[in-house]
Parts: sequence; structure tokens; C-alpha cells
Amino acid sequence: MPNLMGRSPLSWVAVAFAIYHMYTALYGGLETYLQRALLVAGALALSFLYHPSGPKNAEGQRRIGAWDLVLASASVAVFVYAYANYHYIVERFPYVHPLRLTDKILGALLVFLVLESTRRLLGPVLGIICLVFLGYVFLGLRLPGLFHHGGFDLETLLDQMFLTTEAILGAPAGVVATYVILFIIFGAFLEKSGVGKFFLDFALSVLGRSPGGPAKMSVVSSSLFGTISGSAVANVAVDGWLTIPMMKRTGFPKGDAAAIEAVASTGGQIMPPIMGAAAFVMAEYMGVSYATVARQALLPALLYYVALFTTIHNTARRLGLAGLQAAEVPNPWTVMRTSGYLFAPVVIIIVALLGGYTATYAAMVATGGVLVVSYVRRDTRMRLSGILDALEEGTRGTLGVAAACAAAGIVIGVVGLTGLGPRLTGFIVSTGHEQLMLSLVLTMATGLILGMGLPTTAAYILQAGLIIPALIQLGAPVPAAHMFVFYFACLSAITPPVALAVYTAAPIAGAGLWEAGLAAVKYGLAGFIVPFMFVYQPTLLLEGPSWEVALAAVTALIGTLFLAGAVAAWHLRPAGWAARLLLLVAALLLIKPGWATDLMGLVIGGGVTAWQWGQTRSSAPLPGPVPVEPSEEGRAG
Repeated sequence: MPNLMGRSPLSWVAVAFAIYHMYTALYGGLETYLQRALLVAGALALSFLYHPSGPKNAEGQRRIGAWDLVLASASVAVFVYAYANYHYIVERFPYVHPLRLTDKILGALLVFLVLESTRRLLGPVLGIICLVFLGYVFLGLRLPGLFHHGGFDLETLLDQMFLTTEAILGAPAGVVATYVILFIIFGAFLEKSGVGKFFLDFALSVLGRSPGGPAKMSVVSSSLFGTISGSAVANVAVDGWLTIPMMKRTGFPKGDAAAIEAVASTGGQIMPPIMGAAAFVMAEYMGVSYATVARQALLPALLYYVALFTTIHNTARRLGLAGLQAAEVPNPWTVMRTSGYLFAPVVIIIVALLGGYTATYAAMVATGGVLVVSYVRRDTRMRLSGILDALEEGTRGTLGVAAACAAAGIVIGVVGLTGLGPRLTGFIVSTGHEQLMLSLVLTMATGLILGMGLPTTAAYILQAGLIIPALIQLGAPVPAAHMFVFYFACLSAITPPVALAVYTAAPIAGAGLWEAGLAAVKYGLAGFIVPFMFVYQPTLLLEGPSWEVALAAVTALIGTLFLAGAVAAWHLRPAGWAARLLLLVAALLLIKPGWATDLMGLVIGGGVTAWQWGQTRSSAPLPGPVPVEPSEEGRAG
């Protein structure tokens, strides 16, 4: 039932939840265990009320039923008990003080609530994985070899799940409570203030008239907005409705249009300064600042987008595509003059992180900056209702991340309890026969498989304690090992058969899922190669002497340009199979560090470039771009 300002009581609870976490970011909050318990319990309660299971109303939306209220109340009860018994929880010795009956009931209840919330928000896959690991606690005693352990009883499991900070209330939940929720709120404020539209207008004004302009516009706008949203699916939903019809109207096949938007949106998770939620978890696991993670991610992300941008340009040239008409493209100077100030919050984030301030402080200051710049013009002014909407949306956007981290905490708790992590690390090392490349390929496959059914954050966390130690033991630098796993958790969003970003983009384009999915792998091919580059060449993570970083960046950039030519079948002019094969070989040679392979790659790729240049100079001019008449669907878009 609506009340003040037309808002429901549930909306006010969500607003209060956001305000509390913003307040504690500035002035400090509860003790670590309680702060995490409040985040998890609050997110669980709100998830049951925002995603109810009651009967549907006339609009087809489910109403909150008695069962949803019971689950929400149970979630609150878990936190109330933890708060009231905090000293008992932190001071007890598990082997001296056995669990009380209430501890057992609430521990089992918490596990159930996490599984049910995950099912409602994220589907069944993550919950099934959690159940498998929970079953492993009791069945591992009967399993042979790698998976055998001494066995544990129910009391030990519930103790680990509820009364420690090693499982559900572990580091991932702490990262959400400390960092992630603040950046999700920041993104909600940016969206409500019109920055998302400004990113689209800016990209359109700069690139709209060039060959394949709408596709290039998708790359720029999606990378800008994706750094804020941190969600490939959300990014496609925000940008795709505009960019995909434009791409189709200028001649891109519908599968390619969906693929380009999906690939561009997926890259937002790896693009500093904000990246996706998993980046904050990564910083926690590595024991470094978030600014360090953002700095290490910068060059690989740029290579990803340079390769995508060049592939689009080359494809447009091969297909003879034109950009938009001049009347359809706003003047860039007008866009910057009237709306350029909307860049200010993002600039604040960058300056704050580079200045050594914490990510928490940067998010809070930038959120305040959004409010300030929104008052520059009357039509963007965020009034009280808009501020409340942004706070509520920030809380709602946190629910899925919190559920994923809590469920992943179940897996982490089981791994820590049973000692599976060290044993699996040894297995990977022995299976790879101490060959890093083989282990990297196995890790890539694992990341893509896990990521197909899980959010990026959960997929990364599941591998952080299982696979990353093995890569480090085989010689991969610590930041490269973490970033490698993170990349493939992200790229699962564009990898068939379960590619969530493609699933979102394909219906907008009217394309088949496999048609768009295979095209997405083609356009995102550089993303599958770049992680191997920075494992073998850690200078790409901006680690090492400046001259080595510069040399690695130049050779990697040249390699991505050759790769784009091979993928698009166009370098300086149409490229046949022989030229494409040589460009691909040159690109792969430039991936491997060392002056010999770099020189070979430069010679081969340079030879193809020189030959094409000579062919272009000696032959008749290639036909210019052919304008494509707008389709009915394009006009509607």
C-alpha cells in the first residue's frame, strides 16, 4: 500500500538499507561479523519481498504471500540472533563449546534461505552446485583418491556456515557490504541523472558518420556505461534498444549486430575505473587496493576494445557499409557544451583512485558529484523523488550480487572445511605435468563452464580458492593468475551455449541464439587471447620497468591489429585465406614474449601489410561505402 510520496513500505526499507551502508562507509559500521550478517540478512529479506512467490495480480506480477513474509521474517531473525549473541559467537571455542540447539536451527535456516534466495534471483544452477558441495561434506568419507576426506558431522558444518567468517559471512559478503553496494548505488544515481543517455549521445556524435558508425558507437557507449553497471546483461538492455537497430539499418547482419553489442557490453566488466563487482573481491583476495586492480586491468581492457573496434571497422569496410546520415548525428561540440559536465562524476572516480583514496571514499564523493552536476540544468535535476528512486534501485541491484556471494560462501566454507582446495591444486599441477599452458587451457574451460550458469562474481570466487593457487604454483604471477580467471568468468557471457549477454541482445536484433553466439565469439576473439598474453607477459599488467611496459604494449597492440584483420577478412584491403592465416600467425607470435617471436611476428605481419599496400597502390580504387536504405524496423528503432 503506497504511503508518503506514493512509495510503499518495502520501498522505504530498501531506501533505508542503502542509506545505512552509505552512512557506514563514511563513519564506520558494526563489527565485521555483524556488518556482513546485516548485509546478507537484509538482502535475503528484501529478495523474498521483491521477488515474491504469491499469486499473480491483474498485471501478471506476483504478489507478496504469507510464505514470502515468513522467509523475510526468518532472515531478519537470523541477524537479530547474531546481534544479540555477538559476544558468545566470537568468544566461543568450537571444540569446547558445542552448538546450542538454537545455533543449529538458525544455521540450517540460513543455508536454506541463501539457497532459496539464489534460486529466485539467479536460477537453479548455483544452488545445485551448493547442494553438491554440502553433500560432499558427508559423502567425502566414502569417496576415493582426490575427493576423500575424514568426514564431518552436521554440527561442524553448521558451525562453519553460520558462526564463522569463513563461509556465508566470509570475505565476498564483506566486499559487497563495504564496496560493491556503494558502486551499484553510484551507478543508479548516474542512470537517474541521465548520464547513460549522454554516453550514447556522445558516442553517436563522434562516430555515427564513420563506416560502421553505430557499431563503433556501441563500443564506446557500452564501455563507458559498462564500467558503471558492471553487468553485461544490464548493459545490453540499456544500450541495445538503440544501437542494435541502428547497426541493422546501416547494413550489419542481425547476428553481427547482436554480437557486437553483447561483446562491447561484456567488456565493461573488465574496463576501469569501476569494472564489475568481482574486481572488488579480487582486490580483497590479493590483499591490494582496488586502484591497483584497476591499474593492472587497464591495458588488457584497452587491447580488448581496440581489437573489437578494429574488427568492426574492417568488417564495415569489407561489406561496404556507410555510417548514419549527417541529419541523424548530433554535433559533438553541441553535445559536449550542453552535457559534457555529466562526465564529472566518472572523472571524480578516476582522480580519487589515482590520488590514493579508498574505493569507498571515491564512490561516496562521486555519488555526491552526481547530485551536484544534476542541478546544472533543470531537466536533469534530481529532486527528492529521483534520489529516493536511485537509492531503491541501488539496493535492488545489490540483491543478486549479495545472493551470489552468500551462495559462493557456502562452497568456500566447504572447501576450507574439507581441505579440498590444496588437494585440487596438487591435482591440477600433476595433470598439467607442470606445463603452465595446459593448466591455463583447463582453467579457461572451467571458467567458461562455470560462468555459463553463474554471475561473474560467483564464477570467479569458486575458482579463487581452487584453481588460482595451482596457476601460481606453476609460475603464473599472482595478479595475472587472478586476472586470467576473472576474464574467462566474464567472457562466459558471450560463449555459447549459455551466453547471457547474447541471449539479451539476440531478441532485440531478431537473430537466432547460435547465429549471434558464434558471431560474438568471432568479434570477441581477442578477449580469449589477451589473458594468455598477460600471463606470459606480466608487463601488460603495468608491472615492471617503463620501457618494458611500453614495448609490450606496442607489440601487443600490433598483434591485436593483425588479429582483427584475420577475423574480419580485411586488413588494408580484402584479405584471402592465405593473408588471413599469415595475419593470425603474426598475431599469435606477438603474443609470446621474447624478441625473437616478436620479430618474426612483425616480419610476417609487416610483409602482409606491405603486400596489401602495394596492391592498393597499383590497382584501381576500391568502391566507397554504399549507403543502405533504412528498413522499416530501423525507422522504428
